Amino acid sequence: MSPVIEPQEHQDLRTAVAALGRKYGREYLARVAREGGHPDALWADAAELGYLGVSLPEEYGGGGGGIAELSIVLEELGAAGCPLLMMVVSPAICGTVIARFGTDAQKRAWLPGLADGTRTMAFGITEPDAGSNSHRITTTARRDGDDWVLTGRKVFISGVDIADATLVVGRTEDARDGRLKPCLFIVPRDTPGFGRSLIDMEIQAAEKQWELTLDEVRLPADALVGDEDAGLLQLFAGLNPERIMTAAFAIGMGRHALAKAVDYAKTRQVWKAAIGAHQAIAHPLAASHIELELARLMMQKAAALYDAGDDMGAGEAANMAKYAAAEACVRAVDQSVHTLGGNGLTREYGLASLITASRVARIAPVSREMILNFISHQTLGLPKSY
Repeated sequence: MSPVIEPQEHQDLRTAVAALGRKYGREYLARVAREGGHPDALWADAAELGYLGVSLPEEYGGGGGGIAELSIVLEELGAAGCPLLMMVVSPAICGTVIARFGTDAQKRAWLPGLADGTRTMAFGITEPDAGSNSHRITTTARRDGDDWVLTGRKVFISGVDIADATLVVGRTEDARDGRLKPCLFIVPRDTPGFGRSLIDMEIQAAEKQWELTLDEVRLPADALVGDEDAGLLQLFAGLNPERIMTAAFAIGMGRHALAKAVDYAKTRQVWKAAIGAHQAIAHPLAASHIELELARLMMQKAAALYDAGDDMGAGEAANMAKYAAAEACVRAVDQSVHTLGGNGLTREYGLASLITASRVARIAPVSREMILNFISHQTLGLPKSY
């Protein structure tokens, strides 16, 4: 089935997830964030309905679907005002990497819990000095007998406080040429030497951001995920779903903001007609709707390519989808706030907080400028400046 027209089962999934989202809504998530809690009730309900594990293998308790289905879940929860950020990290990145490359023991240990929501996993790649240059990652893993010993730092790692473990990207020395290569390790939360400190963020969200320190963290041999020599392939197997899910997150947020603005524009009357009758109000909202729909099409293409096993094609499409969705989201939120005027900045309408939140999709997990670099080099064949 072409991703241009969703099959009936995808349409049914959207309808079902949207119903769950309406049960909770924006106010639920906002209250949880204000109180310093976590959206445990929504997470548990989504898990019980099979939504968290929809992309994981059936033999481990998942739904047997793909990133296409998981992105629908996140988008529809976002459109209802209650997206679950940990969906991007736990099932989409970590679950996908373990399902594709983990040992049988790792799959048995982690996938059932990731699928039913009883276990969560964070993902640690970003470092304070590396920024967007993953080749500058300095977290290192060295062999010590049968063990691995990890040392380094990570920043802006979501949900470490609630995750049972973190999938950490480190670098090991290639025995053949001495060059450092990426490898992925499962680090349980209470491992000695594995520390965390809260990053004070302006953005108010239930999922907190953490700085991690790995001080001579000793791990058994089976903490290494997959093949030591396939680290780069395994890493990108997680990063492509991350970009697709970030697009879903952004599209959902943009749809939520746009729906608020459209509802307001239909009923708000200052002169003779509702303000939505004026083209200065109506046209920007219509343009935002078009941009969000176009971004979803690219997201669907990226998910279809990834689920079909085309990692190279998915990489290009996932970057494009993330870029398009982030831009559409920022513009939709901005126009929605502007449509409401002063009311757009009140807590009652819940749009002002999205001004900050919408920027996240432009910045993370990779900046729009780095995506433009990727497209200019990989797609257009232009020379690198770095």
